[in-house]
Amino acid sequence: MKLKLLTVCAIGTVLILCSGCGKAASDSASEYDESSYEAVTSASAESEAAATSQSETETEGESAMSGELLKNTEDLSEGISSAETAEEATYCTSMDEVLNVLCPAEISLKRNDAAYGNVTHIEYDSTTTGCKRGANILLPADYDTGKSYPVLYFLHGIFGDENSMINDGNNKIKEIVGNLKAEGLIDDIIVVFPNMYASSDPDLTPGFSPEQTAPYDNFINDLTNDLIPYIESNYSAMTDREHRGIIGFSMGGRETLFIGLSRSDLFAYIGAIAPAPGLTPAKDWAMEHAGQLAEDEAVVKNTDYMPELLMICCGTKDSVVGKYPLSYHEIFDRNGVSHLWYEVPDADHDSNAIRSGLFNFLIRWFADK
Repeated sequence: MKLKLLTVCAIGTVLILCSGCGKAASDSASEYDESSYEAVTSASAESEAAATSQSETETEGESAMSGELLKNTEDLSEGISSAETAEEATYCTSMDEVLNVLCPAEISLKRNDAAYGNVTHIEYDSTTTGCKRGANILLPADYDTGKSYPVLYFLHGIFGDENSMINDGNNKIKEIVGNLKAEGLIDDIIVVFPNMYASSDPDLTPGFSPEQTAPYDNFINDLTNDLIPYIESNYSAMTDREHRGIIGFSMGGRETLFIGLSRSDLFAYIGAIAPAPGLTPAKDWAMEHAGQLAEDEAVVKNTDYMPELLMICCGTKDSVVGKYPLSYHEIFDRNGVSHLWYEVPDADHDSNAIRSGLFNFLIRWFADK
């Protein structure tokens, strides 16, 4: 799917994607709220993705989402019909697509007509770190070694590990993948959940210093040199970039953007959910981030391999990363990097954002398949 530069305009629970339009520039990225962030870091690794407590009950907006609208998510819109909607979208100059900003209830709940895959924990030898490292693999329910499958790498947030994303039931990852397959909106896929902390020192632990965050930036080497070769040698994985995607939450979102820009020859589909600061130089309450890239370097490194999808999303009430995801959107806008940006209404740094991001990422990956 070829993308224009896209910006979103909020209209209730549905957003309108616009090409060649956008909001007025926002204030510079805000600093973290220290008390809110401490609430996240005190959680267990398994619940790292849920920064705030949340109900299993889906919102009214999600429940009202019909299957027909879901199936027509990629349809071109005929225009804005109501005066109220038009007023809310005054900064849009044209309208290309309707986007569901919330994952529909029928996609995030277990259903009798869908099959859900099985999770296997593996260990692989990392030449990058000199250590054995773990990962979880979500295989299709009817996984067949005689077939080949697309692979999605799903990266966790700071203080997490390979269990964080898949073991947090609020994320509904198995349900979303299985239900989208049952709806015919995606193909069967393999989902890999790595441990992103690629340290050679077993005594080094995550924290808020350059030394303690460096292993996250080293993960690109472990991923490309060790984990991807392991997956493709031991599972029935497709090996071309069009069938390989990467998505991440928080720190995982930051690393996803860095990996995606650096190695678009490996990943055609790139998604960042509430990405943390540090892709470019930044300072928050916890530390000063030197930045993996200068702002003007935040572009696709290898222009022979442009992403088919580069997506960033974040909750409108994110109390952890604040406006840093928006700042990445604005940097990409200035640098002419084609991408999709949207906000999830009322979502904090939590599973509401994760479910929305995964849903919208997957249906766009397979829209043209």
